[in-house]
Amino acid sequence: MSEKVPMTVHGKKLLDEELKQLMTVERPSVIKAIEHARSNGDLSENADYSAAKERQSFIEGRIQEINGKMALAQVIDPTIIKTDKIVFGATVKLLDLESDETITYQIVGVDEADVKNGKIGVTSPIARAMIGKTEGDEVIVVAPKGKISYEVVEIAYL
Repeated sequence: MSEKVPMTVHGKKLLDEELKQLMTVERPSVIKAIEHARSNGDLSENADYSAAKERQSFIEGRIQEINGKMALAQVIDPTIIKTDKIVFGATVKLLDLESDETITYQIVGVDEADVKNGKIGVTSPIARAMIGKTEGDEVIVVAPKGKISYEVVEIAYL
């Protein structure tokens, strides 16, 4: 049996929405495009047909990928987590001890990671360094440019 993959409720909702879009809009649209291209005759020199078949292959592959992720998903609602330690789903405010700047990250599933929006994957170096820490603890992250030290300022489960 495969290992479960943690995912927030929001992450599951995004995958559900993408799957619905692929199955109700994209798939029927590409089938129509293939039928239309077929009606244009010789398929060996039909660029529209080739493009539509390639798009269909991508859509079907993505549908399978999402279904596979859903089958392995362990959906976690951060709002019901009751702990003072940093675990999956935590939103953590960190103070960079060198630059004196604060940054906030939420630890999310790998597929939900979006660093620009403060969402970091649970397997990222910074997330792994934070797991298990509490407010006031020092977090040391080994980055390509060297070690970065943070202080955990606040932990929330939103």
